[in-house]
Amino acid sequence: MPTASKLVAGIYFAVLAWFAAELVKHYLPDGTQFGFFSYIAGVIGLLTGWLFMGKRAGDTMAFAMSYGFSASVILSFWNVFYFAFEEMIHRSMNNRYRGPTEALMAMVDLMREYGAFIFRPDVLFILVVGGIFGGWLTEHAGRRWA
Repeated sequence: MPTASKLVAGIYFAVLAWFAAELVKHYLPDGTQFGFFSYIAGVIGLLTGWLFMGKRAGDTMAFAMSYGFSASVILSFWNVFYFAFEEMIHRSMNNRYRGPTEALMAMVDLMREYGAFIFRPDVLFILVVGGIFGGWLTEHAGRRWA
């Protein structure tokens, strides 16, 4: 069921994820081809905001801000998971793995490698503060247009 809080959360976390992806680009190796990197991150942010954060509106502001922080963690995890999975598929198409177990183990290593890019001061600050503000904004929208 569409609600104002789901819409606000979806849009806000899509923008937050897009902006965080733009910041992460500065830390990736030179020559990296980004393609739809920021847009895919934005779609994952949209889904996280709509499916996770938007449902939780209607609680106290303290809970809303903690849900917002959790939404930032969730969207970060799913972004890292998606891009590691995509890279693992590309590598497996080039026959770099002997089997599915080796490919999945390599994907976990890729997740660790890609996750390290999030732990930069500016990216971490945007995700933490932005997530807390997103929780507050979603709760405020839920109360205003409920």
